[in-house]
Amino acid sequence: MYVDQNELECFLVLAEELHFGRTATRLHLSRARVSQLIQKLERRVGASLFTRTSRRVALTSLGDRLRDDLEPHYRGIKNALVRAVASARGIEGVLHVGFSTPLAGEMVMKTIEKLRITHPELAVEVCEVPLSDPYGMLRKGDFDLQLTDFPVREDDLTRGPTLLAEDRVLAVAAGHPLAGRDTVTLEDLARVPLLTIAGDIPEYWLEHQLPTRTPSGRLIGQGPSVTNFQEALTLVAGGKGALLSGAHIALYHGRPGISYIPVEGDKPLGYGLMWRSDGGNRAIELFARAAGEIARDMAPADPRRAIPG
Repeated sequence: MYVDQNELECFLVLAEELHFGRTATRLHLSRARVSQLIQKLERRVGASLFTRTSRRVALTSLGDRLRDDLEPHYRGIKNALVRAVASARGIEGVLHVGFSTPLAGEMVMKTIEKLRITHPELAVEVCEVPLSDPYGMLRKGDFDLQLTDFPVREDDLTRGPTLLAEDRVLAVAAGHPLAGRDTVTLEDLARVPLLTIAGDIPEYWLEHQLPTRTPSGRLIGQGPSVTNFQEALTLVAGGKGALLSGAHIALYHGRPGISYIPVEGDKPLGYGLMWRSDGGNRAIELFARAAGEIARDMAPADPRRAIPG
């Protein structure tokens, strides 16, 4: 027996919604068209699939059994078509995306939400980039691309354009003399040791993120080395050193015992995508395009909204 796909889809949606109006809205049809499709299917079956009154719609016992029989097969057909479309477009498997900071993670998750609507065939999984090894997982293939803080100057890695920029803040213990300041400058960094990062970190990245001298050449003291962000915040709160970071830290990691002070006269910290130079594909292109659209709607963090220590 031939059954129209539209009739099956209409039946399954109505079986879920149990409301002709909502079913019509979901399928972008008129209520009259929904009634017509259900009636045609009932004529093919030879019995009613729904009971209808002025107040409610319910499945009959036959309709309930038909729904249970049809649903897994219909879902399987739709999934097979999605996989076929993905293969035809060069989108296969799962795209693994890394993010380096909470702000980058927020951008990644918003990009995924957008892609679920525009490209549901593209599956994406996310994971945080280790602070102590910013490029290792990308190089090993654990990530296909990552949204990270710049600069990036690696011969085997390709970086996209800057998607978002934010000012930096200095995180110090609440009792530190700088904690009461409205702002600090890069020259003030000579007054407190900066925490360093232990691991496989390029020198140019460290010098940009955690400078060893002020612009005038004054030496900046080095505090303890850390391997993760929570360890860094614990040391800052304990007065063991200061942390120079993007302004978003004040919003994502506001906590007692730490003051976040905006840094004046500093270059903004930029974020963008990067991937292996030999690993570009259609899925990365789609993600990059969607991330660019998301970034245009994201406002950079305002360090003055920091939670006081």
